[in-house]
Amino acid sequence: MPRETLNRDQIVQAAIELLDAEGVDGLSMRRLGRHLGSAATAMYWHVGSKDKLIALAGDQVWGEVGLPDPDAIGWRDAAAAFAQEWYAMLTRHQWLMPASSSHIIYGTETARRQDHCYRIFETAGFADEELDAAVATLLTFVTGTALEDAAAATTRARIRREGGDEEEGVKEVVAWANGIAMEFPRLRARIEAGAQARITQASTKITFGVGIILDGLQARLGTRAGGTPRP
Repeated sequence: MPRETLNRDQIVQAAIELLDAEGVDGLSMRRLGRHLGSAATAMYWHVGSKDKLIALAGDQVWGEVGLPDPDAIGWRDAAAAFAQEWYAMLTRHQWLMPASSSHIIYGTETARRQDHCYRIFETAGFADEELDAAVATLLTFVTGTALEDAAAATTRARIRREGGDEEEGVKEVVAWANGIAMEFPRLRARIEAGAQARITQASTKITFGVGIILDGLQARLGTRAGGTPRP
């Protein structure tokens, strides 16, 4: 595709597709150019650098997270829905977590979601330092939960790039980790009970975890001079 027929949006979307398939290490301007039928120089001309392109791609996928209205459905339901969509986005784009550790990913879409998360907890009644802490608590849980999935996806992408058998490679890693875990009684008990398979389900990790966080935040609101937390 000649440079003059390309635009930044097309390049960013193509980069997201390549990142989804191959991860951050699999993205290069040369590979992206081949994907679009254009020269690598055209990629640089439109987006400047690989780092800038990853930042643009990251901000764009943040735009997939919905903005549930806390005034319409209540702050708890809005926070839970926001967390679910946030986690789902990170699951679809598992390169975003590794990329965020080495790139500054921020833009209009990212800021809009961040601002909306503050709105949700403001509606609940949090303010000042407690507002910051409530937002940070939800952020830490969702991103931490997604990090495990991202690590697995990164491992799979590396095995593919190296020409190995993806499924066999993952089995070897899991067997190695389980071998270590089996030396510890509580971890061994959970593995033998099959809990490891259940706990990796998004519905278990996110719904249960977010519920506990919101229970704690709501209880904190309720301890303020006999105040009644908002729904």
